[in-house]
Amino acid sequence: MSTAEETAGPSPAEKLRGWFTGRLPAEWFTSAPEIVVDREEITLTGILPDPETAADAADAERAAAAEGRIRRFREETRQQRMEIAREAEHSFGRKVSWGVTCGGSTVMFTTFSVPVMTRLRQSERRVLDTLVDAGVARSRSDALAWCVRLVGEHEDGWLADLRDALRKVAEVRSGGPRS
Repeated sequence: MSTAEETAGPSPAEKLRGWFTGRLPAEWFTSAPEIVVDREEITLTGILPDPETAADAADAERAAAAEGRIRRFREETRQQRMEIAREAEHSFGRKVSWGVTCGGSTVMFTTFSVPVMTRLRQSERRVLDTLVDAGVARSRSDALAWCVRLVGEHEDGWLADLRDALRKVAEVRSGGPRS
């Protein structure tokens, strides 16, 4: 290990994941939860064990059992999740959103919407207005969110490559000289 690696310490994301790993009750999820962080929010999604159903149970029965497991988890852990979220918000300066996956279905309990200011040229505003006029979105804000979701769905590979490149840049920077 180089001197820069020894003195760099854990990244903020590693510190955050470690904090949640130590803070969450071990029996909540079947594996370490997925944690996604941006400037405003920490989104934590854990996997619940699938409920046991009869071997010949129909898909609808399995889905209903998973939905019941999700609802029970949400209600039984509410107070403790709120307490953990308050601690994390104080420690990391970000809101915490919770979700779970069970039986192949993911349900978000909380999400945090952040207003984003942007400047658009007339041609770009016309795109948003067309989406509103066509009933695809209720407002320009909804139309813009729809466009962002669409790009995210169809350009996952490109966005993943871009995020990977940004992580590599951060690693190189952290290994640089200290001032």
